[in-house]
Amino acid sequence: MYYGYHRVSTREQNLERGIKGIEDFCNSRNYKLEKVFVDKISGKTIDRPRYTVLKEDVLREGDTLIIYELDRLARNKKSISDELRYYEEHGIRVMILDIPTTTIELPEEADQMNKLITETINKVIIEIYAMQAETEMQRREKRQREGIEAKKARGEWEDYGRKRVMSADEFAKHYIRVERDEIGSRALMRELRMKESTYFRYVKEYKQNQSR
Repeated sequence: MYYGYHRVSTREQNLERGIKGIEDFCNSRNYKLEKVFVDKISGKTIDRPRYTVLKEDVLREGDTLIIYELDRLARNKKSISDELRYYEEHGIRVMILDIPTTTIELPEEADQMNKLITETINKVIIEIYAMQAETEMQRREKRQREGIEAKKARGEWEDYGRKRVMSADEFAKHYIRVERDEIGSRALMRELRMKESTYFRYVKEYKQNQSR
């Protein structure tokens, strides 16, 4: 049986491209596609709900798993290698549509040497693609870290990536009313719709800025 798998990250919205790519491929080969399993989750983890069901409960020896792009399976080289090794050991073929050599159908009469050559070529290409996927993930994480650090330096980012409710200058304009006894802290907290922990963190920041 033929099954598809596609994953997009939580930031991506377009599931259709990968699903349609798998469906079009199966139609062009006259494969009967049973189902495409889909996850909307980061590629950092291999522990995904629909993928787990597909891998552990659905796929059987002799089945074929079709993936639109290699990095939809995983984004680091070890995870990719581990998953592909699992399928090889369980007699499940994996076709990766952005690696066309993995979709080649050798005739039944093909000799062992031709099969070995094809398998070797596939492993080399997959290794290269896996390295590229991992490198791209590392670059993306580096850019994200640099972006967060830059925002923190500008005072635009709070603890562990939470965006500020308001700027320090904006809070100061409101908090000065507390200092003038025009409003109490609890009332201002409600007015600004701030949690207590956030409010007093801003108060602490305000007082530190005033003492400089």
